[in-house]
Order: sequence, then structure tokens, then C-alpha cells
Amino acid sequence: MHAPRLVVTKAHSSLRDEAAAVAELVVQLNAADASAVLFFCSPHYDLVKLGRALAQAFPAPLAGCTTAGQIGEHGYVDGGITAVSLSSAELRVKPYLISSLTDSTQATEVGYRAAVDLVRGAPAKGFGLLLIDGLSNAEERIAAALSEALADIPVVGGSAADDLMNTRACVYYEGEFLSSVAVFVLFDTTLPFATFKVQHVVPGQQKLVITEADSEQRIVYEINGKQASLEYAARIGIDRALLDPEVCAANPLLLSTGGEHFVRGVRAVNPDGSLSFYCAVEVGLVLSLGTPISPLAALEAGFATIDQRVPQPAIVIGFDCVLRRREFERRGEQAAVGAFLASHQVVGFCTYGEQFDALHMNQTFAAVALGS
Repeated sequence: MHAPRLVVTKAHSSLRDEAAAVAELVVQLNAADASAVLFFCSPHYDLVKLGRALAQAFPAPLAGCTTAGQIGEHGYVDGGITAVSLSSAELRVKPYLISSLTDSTQATEVGYRAAVDLVRGAPAKGFGLLLIDGLSNAEERIAAALSEALADIPVVGGSAADDLMNTRACVYYEGEFLSSVAVFVLFDTTLPFATFKVQHVVPGQQKLVITEADSEQRIVYEINGKQASLEYAARIGIDRALLDPEVCAANPLLLSTGGEHFVRGVRAVNPDGSLSFYCAVEVGLVLSLGTPISPLAALEAGFATIDQRVPQPAIVIGFDCVLRRREFERRGEQAAVGAFLASHQVVGFCTYGEQFDALHMNQTFAAVALGS
């Protein structure tokens, strides 16, 4: 019997002490010879202590971030650290820091460097993961710049989160948890892989036009010439006082372009009646009121397609919007969806947004399947 081309080992620790949690991961992962270790953690740790402990414990290339929940062997989980080690002679992994998100210059430079590094491999084949501060309001700019520089190298990613506290989301790089940064992780491999995304929302007939907004802060003040929250609530058919992020997640707003539909998720309903968004918004944008369909049916269809491209993946690295999970909780579907993800080898986290090639979106499951 042939040895597997890729060995995947999963781990989780719910211990609250940073050193003890990392020690538990070390025992579970046995990652001394790993090609890479990925982790996704609660923001409630002392991140200075945790960063140091992780750097000392794992000699392999290491990438991760804070989250709004993780996905692991038992589906969705809150708190602690979920990790996975990947070991293969056919896999090389390299993280690149993007320390400035104020413009796209450094992201473009990192994209070119990564593309050159990949070409130096033999053969040149690979994909990238993007982990970015989910409170930076910079995902669109960084994802677009990276994708343009990388040309045909596919990218998936997630916006680091902080359990919906909206105070500080962090990405790990070389022993430190940093905010206002991104880390691009290049996977140079001859293993089979495929990127994909899944949504469980379809556009409806109602149209909402943004007529006043602050695009830099992602705040919408008016929709259809009326106060944003009042008009949104009226279109849903509820009283304005009942409008909150959970109701918004159940009645998502979609941007349609190029025959595809992308959710623009609401982060907060503000006291002045405006709406804060997780994604870019601007005056003149035409959105439609979406209708959710069965999330399990959507996932089954998405994974059936990916199984044809990468039969029985050894791991699926997944980025799942926290708005999806909140909706699943409200509808009593979280356990079933989490069990489906676990049974399909998904390891990942609940995000403040998802990246897929040049695009940033919400209420989406974006992923890469890696075969053995």
C-alpha cells in the first residue's frame, strides 16, 4: 500500500492558559516535520503570550488569526484554538507579510514576489491563502491588488475576526499577532487542489439603491432616498425597532455583477438609523433583497462539484462568514451544517468576510480542497 502524498493532522485545545493550550496542540499534531501548520484562535487569549508560545513550539511555516469561532473535527466550536498540520514532500508553504493596508502598493509587490517564487518551483503550480484584519476596511483593495499581480494563481481567504466585539482583529506573523495587516500564504504544490465558494442566497425582485453613503467607513445613510434602516426594515416588512444584524443576515442584500451574486453583509444597525457594512458600499450601488435557500442543499451541491475535481480531499481549508453561522443558529441548523463540514474534512474559521480571487464578499463559504 502506498504512503499518502499528504498527511493531515487536526487538533483543538480549549485550555485558557496560552502555554498549556499550545502544549496540548503540540502533542496532538506531532508537527516536527510538518510542511505547514495553520491555526485559528479565540481573540480572548493574551495574544502576546500566545504568539511567543506558538513561535517556539512549531518550527514549520505557521499562519493563523483570531476568529469569531472555528471549524474543526466536531464542526463549529467557540473559544480555544483549532489547528491543523500538513506534511508532504510535495508541498512548500511561505507566508508574506503585508504590513500596510492604506494602499495597494505593498500587496502588489507581495503578489509579484510570490508569483516569482512559485515560478522558481518545478513545476509552477499553487494557490494562496489571504488572512487580513477584518476591521481594516481594506479587503477589496488588497484582494484586487494581489489577484492582479498573481495572474492565474487562485486565492481564497478570510477576514480575521474578534467574536463580534469589533475592537481588534489580529493576524499572526513570526511570533506576533498584528492588526491593520494581512498575511498572504503561498502554497507551492504538485498535490491536486481546487478552490470554490458556496452561497445559500438567491436574489429577489426588490431593488434597493444606495443614495447616501460613506464609502471609506462602509456606512450607508440612505437607501432609495430614505433613512437606510427604515427603508430596509420596510422592504423586509418589519418594524425598524426589530432590525438587527441577525434579521439582516436572514434577509441579505445582494450585489449582482457578471452573472454572479455577492452578499453585502450588515455589521451593525447604528443609533442614527444608518447601516454599517462588512463589505464595500458606495452611492449608486443597486442591491436586491435576497432569499435564503437550504444551506445544506447548497453545501451538498458545492462539495459534489469539488469532489469531481479533487476526489475525497484530505483537507478543505474553509472560510465561513460569521453571518451564516448566526443565521444557522437562529434557524436551528448550526449542528447539522457543522456536522456536514466536519464530515467533509473542513478546518477553518468564522470570518468577517471572505476573499475569492480578486473579490471580497460576505455570507459565503470560500475554500480550497487539497488532495492526497
